[in-house]
Amino acid sequence: MEFFCYHRDRPGSLALRQELNERHLAYMDRFADRMIARGPTFGDDGETLTGSVHVLDLPDPAAARAFAFDEPNYQAGAYRDVLLRRWRNELGHTMWDVPGRAGGYLVLGLGAWHATEPAAPADRDDLVAYGPLLSDDGTTWLGTAALVRAVDTTAARALVAGAAPAPGPYADVEVHRWEFGGRPT
Repeated sequence: MEFFCYHRDRPGSLALRQELNERHLAYMDRFADRMIARGPTFGDDGETLTGSVHVLDLPDPAAARAFAFDEPNYQAGAYRDVLLRRWRNELGHTMWDVPGRAGGYLVLGLGAWHATEPAAPADRDDLVAYGPLLSDDGTTWLGTAALVRAVDTTAARALVAGAAPAPGPYADVEVHRWEFGGRPT
């Protein structure tokens, strides 16, 4: 089962995250063979850390909850909350299969009430990871999570939300700067 996990930083937690960085990386190393995508997110300035994305394959929802809540930054209080959802890898590859290491944006389209899952974009060249956010049992579409390469937030939003008429399938769309994650080489 694939899961999308987004830990959002608690404001003012940068020093704590820096202190725990090696513990965070060591924890993630334990899941390296199951990672589909990962990396930090940033504010509009491109420098202020705002969170950490991990998309991975785990045996079941209990293992996903353990992954999310046993993470060292979460345990120490560096994160304010966690978005954890079942996910389906629509692209069939990992971020390491995508040429280059240029980052881009995390786009979260949170589903509108009674909306149906939109079709994946036909042009997938700028998609690093893309898939629906699903209910715990995997049967109900709740939104979309994508890691995309784009020139700006407007273009990133358009890759996921498209030109759907208002209100479209999304009640809200969040766009965050994102970088390829992992241990520095």
